[in-house]
Amino acid sequence: MAATTLPTTTPRYTQAQLAAMAERRRHRIIGILMVLLGFAGFALFAVNADPAAVSTFGLNTGRTAAFRLGDLVVPTQATVIVLSSLCLFIGGYQFIRGFGKSTNAIFGLIILFFIASFLVWATGDKSINLAAMINSTLLRAVPLTLGALSGVMSERAGVVNIAIEGMMLSGALVATIAGSVTGSLWVGVAAAVLTGVLLSLFHGVLSIRYKVDQIISGTVINIFSVGITSFISAKFLSEFPQLNNPGTFRSEPIPVLSAIPLIGPILFDNNFFTYAMFVLLIVIHIALFYTRWGLRTRAVGEHPKAADTLGINVFRTRYTAVLLSGALAGFAGAYFTLGSVGRFDEGMTAGRGFIALAAMIFGNWTPFGAFGAALIFGFADSLQSRLAILNVPIPSQFLLMAPYIATMIALAGLIGRTTPPAADGKPYEKQ
Repeated sequence: MAATTLPTTTPRYTQAQLAAMAERRRHRIIGILMVLLGFAGFALFAVNADPAAVSTFGLNTGRTAAFRLGDLVVPTQATVIVLSSLCLFIGGYQFIRGFGKSTNAIFGLIILFFIASFLVWATGDKSINLAAMINSTLLRAVPLTLGALSGVMSERAGVVNIAIEGMMLSGALVATIAGSVTGSLWVGVAAAVLTGVLLSLFHGVLSIRYKVDQIISGTVINIFSVGITSFISAKFLSEFPQLNNPGTFRSEPIPVLSAIPLIGPILFDNNFFTYAMFVLLIVIHIALFYTRWGLRTRAVGEHPKAADTLGINVFRTRYTAVLLSGALAGFAGAYFTLGSVGRFDEGMTAGRGFIALAAMIFGNWTPFGAFGAALIFGFADSLQSRLAILNVPIPSQFLLMAPYIATMIALAGLIGRTTPPAADGKPYEKQ
């Protein structure tokens, strides 16, 4: 019986060619979006702007008297037209030729132009303190960045930590009580960090030792934290208000640097938590990507079996990362009370732990990427409150949706593919 030979087919495109085609398609889609943003600027802002109106932007936060700048005053309609035209021109170039590896940066610049057009239109014949808004953006990004760093630390080792919200809430409560009882803000910070560590230890034992689903374990901690903090707040803090009065860290301006016009008061006139955030950003980035410990941690998160074969203790590495993650989450929680309002209120974290997780994903599981994403969320939050003062005829809910839409765009792969650690959320069984 003659053997039949199956026809063989040669793939039409290689994987590299398919990837290149997908990248070109993505660049063209981004070009179209840029052009649409330009048209939207014309249709929504330029057409409706008064040709004689001017927009005024304050460039001083009001906290530093030295080196004050004058207000920035620009013609409203002309400025919007220029910014929208730039969006159209750059978008057209992106669609036809493309900016190559600079595409994402250029797209970010276009979004900035669109937001600037919106701000100029909204402040027509009015004024807004731009420096104060940027400063508010930074402050609102502090707990989000710290929470995102907590997520980065844990998930780089392969353990999903959605309990950041609960750890932050518990840390905020314990920081208040400890700070009020002892009269020391530093003791309050230490107590908040310890609270986060204890909760993360519970999460680590469930997810690493007993291999419980990490989402379930994190959810349990979140529910527990909401319940216990609400109970203690209603039962004790309302009856003994002296337990809910720890005070706050004051702003500590750095000499000379804080006197730099515009950026000085924004970056160098803050309290302990803001400075700590910058330090932690640098330390964690270096530790994760430029040290032997970081290499081992990332190896455990990517391929724990291979790491185990090379002699790395997977369980100990994961426990260490999870405990550090809890410490960061507890520290972030202390910000809400000791670094912001000076008292505890029920549910005061208001879902920022989950937003921090979104910032971590948006930032592609890197410290500085997460910081950039946290700034976007912080800016949307700050913008929403400022525009309420300007009486802009746009529902504030639409502005609050902006960062979440941006996150969905990132997750859809338009900005660039976000890639979690390969073993993220997968329990490890030693062979």
